[in-house]
Amino acid sequence: MTARARQPLALTLGEPAGIGPDLTLALWRRRVELDLPPFYLIGDIEFLTRRARLLKLDVALHEVTPAQANAAFERALPVVPLGLAVTASPGKPDDSSAPAAIASIRRAVDDVLAGDASAVVTNPIAKNVLYRSGFAEPGHTEFLARLASEATGKPVQPVMMLWSPELAVVPVTIHLPLKDVVGALTTDLIVDTGRIVARDLRARFGVASPRIAVAGLNPHAGEDGALGEEDRDIVAPAVARLKAEGIDAIGPLPADTMFHERARAGYDVAMCMYHDQALIPIKTLAFDHGVNVTLGLPFVRTSPDHGTAFDIAGTGKADPSSLVAALTLAARLAATAPAFAAAK
Repeated sequence: MTARARQPLALTLGEPAGIGPDLTLALWRRRVELDLPPFYLIGDIEFLTRRARLLKLDVALHEVTPAQANAAFERALPVVPLGLAVTASPGKPDDSSAPAAIASIRRAVDDVLAGDASAVVTNPIAKNVLYRSGFAEPGHTEFLARLASEATGKPVQPVMMLWSPELAVVPVTIHLPLKDVVGALTTDLIVDTGRIVARDLRARFGVASPRIAVAGLNPHAGEDGALGEEDRDIVAPAVARLKAEGIDAIGPLPADTMFHERARAGYDVAMCMYHDQALIPIKTLAFDHGVNVTLGLPFVRTSPDHGTAFDIAGTGKADPSSLVAALTLAARLAATAPAFAAAK
């Protein structure tokens, strides 16, 4: 394991009124049983004490610096203080929600870029709550890219990948209304996305020759223009360019036949043209243990593939499987982060 990978994971608070704090508290209690890598939570210890009491969880909490987190992890949940009071109740976001969620993300990125954390793991946020506070980015992925670009002075193109043992998918366009997808989809965007996917699968996931299946935009991948010209004029040229660069890409393929078991055995990742084309199959196959991984960043970032679940926050009913998978995968990928940096 590298020195960087021996650093703890930085876990963000997420939306404090959601299930992120519940899952974090519960998982720390099961850290030995689940063989979890050391992590610290960026949050407000008084808020967490109240939430643990509500959940009837006996969790020791200890304020730390990131450098102290590994040593503290065995006996207490390490908490790096936000410096903000968090007052939201389960299922009821308040004026403290957005500032706390945003500040926690910022601190996690600062820590990982400074080498104090090995990776960033983000608890779920509530986009509508952030938007009401003036949050400018469409979501987590874009905000992380902006923070990375500001810190490094280099342009960053983030790529969202949803990963599970059963299936990995990448939406080329992400948080867009469906009516805007065609206007945003370009051959260059598909090629740039494919390059990042291939690079990160090699450097971080250890896939020597990544196989990328590229979905068509239209039914039956356009039927050579009969059902839409985009696959012939935009997607197919992108696949040809990726192949010319030595990337093992195939497509455009009819999306309705890409995701059964036999088809999935033929590729390592499916690149899809829009959000639901990618997320519906993986959430069908791996709803409880899928992981959101942001490719293209100068650090490792993972997140559970679920939302804030306001309706069950504070009840102890939330399933921790996806957060367990996100923590475990982050630790695995962080071990290759120096090799990834050298390959860029």
